[in-house]
Amino acid sequence: MDTKTIAVLGLGVMGSGMATSLLDHGYRVLVHNRTAAKAAPLLDRGAELAESAEAAVAGADRVLLSLADEPAVDAVLAAAGPAIRAGLSIVDTSTVSAGYSRSLTARLADEGVTRIEACVLGNPAQAAAGQLRVLAAGARAAVESAGDVLDAIGREVSYLGPIGNAATTKLVFNLLLGGQVAALAEAVNYGVAAGLDRDRLLTAIGASGFSSKVLSFRAELMRSRRYEPAAFRSALMAKDLRLGTGAAAEAGVGTPVLTAAALAYEAVVAAGAGDADAAILIEVADEATDLGRRAAAVRTDLDDAGSAADPGNHADAAILIDTPGGSA
Repeated sequence: MDTKTIAVLGLGVMGSGMATSLLDHGYRVLVHNRTAAKAAPLLDRGAELAESAEAAVAGADRVLLSLADEPAVDAVLAAAGPAIRAGLSIVDTSTVSAGYSRSLTARLADEGVTRIEACVLGNPAQAAAGQLRVLAAGARAAVESAGDVLDAIGREVSYLGPIGNAATTKLVFNLLLGGQVAALAEAVNYGVAAGLDRDRLLTAIGASGFSSKVLSFRAELMRSRRYEPAAFRSALMAKDLRLGTGAAAEAGVGTPVLTAAALAYEAVVAAGAGDADAAILIEVADEATDLGRRAAAVRTDLDDAGSAADPGNHADAAILIDTPGGSA
C-alpha cells in the first residue's frame, strides 16, 4: 500500500490542522470523525471521507490519531476492529498518561502493530501550517520510519526515548500552561476588583517581561473575551491537569498549586464552559464559593507542610519545590 496514504482519526482543531498540513505535503488523507460535518473543510481540500473508523484504517498502512482522551482512543481503536492488523503503524498525538501509553503500545505490539507517541506543542494555526513542535517517543526505528509524517506536521521533532517519555513531557508542559493561565485569571480579577482598568491591565501583562508566549496569547483572548472557537478547550485542560497531578501523586510529588488550578478548571467545566478556550477561566465566577472551599483545603495542607518544614513559617516560596507529599 502507498505509504503516502494516511488515515487521520479525530478532527478537532488540532487533528484537522494536522490533516491540512498532510494534504499540503502531498499525502492522500482518509478522514473519519464521529461528527462528520467537521470533515467538510478537509474534503474541500482533497481529503477522502471514510464511512467508518474501520474503513479509514483499512485503507492505509499508517494512522494518525488526535483524540481527546484515553476513552476516546480506546473507542476509536475498538471501532476500527479487524482493520487493526499486523504491519500497521500508528502515530498517536493524543494527550494521555504515560502508564496508559505504555500499556496501549504493548497491547498493540502483541498484534503486530507499531505505535509511537507524537505529542505536539502549538496551536491550531501552527498545526495547519505544519509548524508544531513534536515530542516523539518509542522504538527509535519506528520513530525514524514515521519521520516523514512527523516532518509534515512539525517544524521541530525531538526524540525523547522510550514510550511514556513524550506523554510525560507533554503533561509537564500542560501543567505549566494550566498553572500560568489560572494565575493570570486570579491576578487580573484581583486587579479589576481593586479598581484597575481590565483591558489596560491585560495588555500591560501580555507585553511585559512577566509574560510568556502562551500567556500573552491567553491575555489577548481574555482582553477581547474571544473564547470560541477554542484553541485549547477548557475540558481538555481540566483533563490534562487531572492526569498530570495524578501522575505526580503516583511519583510522590506534591502539587498543591497545580491541584488548585485543576479544581478551577473542574469548576469551568461544571459551569458548562468546557468547550470554550481555557482563557475563559477569568470569566467563571459563579463557582467561586465552592471552589474557594476546596482550594482552602489545599492551602491548609500546604500551610501544614510549610509549618513542618519551618516552624517559624518564614520559608521562601521556593521551598515549595522541595516539600514532599502535600496535597495532590
